[in-house]
Amino acid sequence: MPPRTDDQAAPAVTPAADSAALRIAVLADSDTRWKWGALTARRLAGGPEAGTADRPVEIRGLLLRGRATPTPRQLAEVGEVGVDAGRVREVTTAEFLHMVRDEGYDVVVLALVGGAVQAMLHGLAALGLPRRPVVVTGYVGVVYEKLADGLLLRHGADVVLANSRHDASRFRAVYEGVGADASSVTEAALPFLGGEPHRAQDGRDTVVFAAQPSVPASRADRTYLLRRLVEHARLHPGREVLLKLRSKPGEHTTHIEELPYQRLAERLPGGLPPNFRLVYGHMGEVLDRTDLLVTVSSTAALESLHRRIPTAVLSDLGVREALGNHHFIGSGLITSWDHLDGGLCPEPDEEWLAGQGVAADGSYGAAYDTARARVGALLAAGPLPRLAPYYTPATAPGYLPGILARYHLGPDGRPLPGAVTPKETGRVRGAVRETVRNAARGAYRHGVQRVAPVIRRMGEL
Repeated sequence: MPPRTDDQAAPAVTPAADSAALRIAVLADSDTRWKWGALTARRLAGGPEAGTADRPVEIRGLLLRGRATPTPRQLAEVGEVGVDAGRVREVTTAEFLHMVRDEGYDVVVLALVGGAVQAMLHGLAALGLPRRPVVVTGYVGVVYEKLADGLLLRHGADVVLANSRHDASRFRAVYEGVGADASSVTEAALPFLGGEPHRAQDGRDTVVFAAQPSVPASRADRTYLLRRLVEHARLHPGREVLLKLRSKPGEHTTHIEELPYQRLAERLPGGLPPNFRLVYGHMGEVLDRTDLLVTVSSTAALESLHRRIPTAVLSDLGVREALGNHHFIGSGLITSWDHLDGGLCPEPDEEWLAGQGVAADGSYGAAYDTARARVGALLAAGPLPRLAPYYTPATAPGYLPGILARYHLGPDGRPLPGAVTPKETGRVRGAVRETVRNAARGAYRHGVQRVAPVIRRMGEL
């Protein structure tokens, strides 16, 4: 069943009878950002600093319509986030803005790509609400590319969450470096860290490779990593070797996956050994049985480190900004398949860990105290000033209009003529639009995963 898109879609959490309930809307545009946004909302609403100790909480789950809108299977696989995935509603930009205007949310969490955050900030500002919600945004994982671009597109939110002390320092430096207000930067942590600390178990020896949709990008590099993983399984027949996949072919995640490992595995010479398996599912559940996590630069490494699971970051393809593994310089985790095949188990550098927000020292319970206090103070401050992003038609006239237009907003932040609004979501029209959208998504995914690689190969001849 697809996410409900009718006007009568029930809220993700049944509204409390108490009219003083804290109402939070989470708008996400992919499976991983949905996970981040929903769990961030729960963290922000989880303590007395936000004034919620004796106050019920209502969270509304919304998905911004686009190429990476998650499927019901992906939503279910995210795991427990405190929101019923079956009641998450898919919306357009105009529908989202109408809902904020009409439904009176206290907090809005924007779990979106940078351009979408910027568009929503301008759209919310254009509403001119006498009492607007507190707006929170941030990053779903390791920030290893487009630091300045992504941060400035998020500027204007009341709270820009940083996942670590290291990130908070970098974020403030960027804002202050262009003369923008940096007071919104708030140190927290990844909201999905958790689980029991690693304990070696007799008879269990499980290696997990955390795959990424777009890192590395080339067929040769992805085939190399797959081949080395399979060879590791053959070298260690007593080990269970798992390839943890983010999505099934045809599904999209935060990043585009043009060459799914599933397709590459089907063509691998010699087949797959019996102790090698492809697995899906919630990362936390996979980590429950992991004794060594291997990756190029996945955020799963931080989840693993939080639980003190032995973790390795591969250098086989180089330590490069394009791969994101440069983020782990100084961690003590960078190694190669040759060393792992020989039995090496990397030891993390404790000083590096302390700056990365993994909270392996047991301090995770307090990681959101500052963010909750800031949101609570903003809620108690009364009417908030108009949202003021760094980018405006005056400061970025050659950049901002294109971003807003991509999300069907004009230069003034108002929906363009023809943008879909709630009045146009009748059942018949909604069903037709859903069919057209699904066909368009299918064509897009076919182009990304089938046609584009062929064109690139032809260009290399």
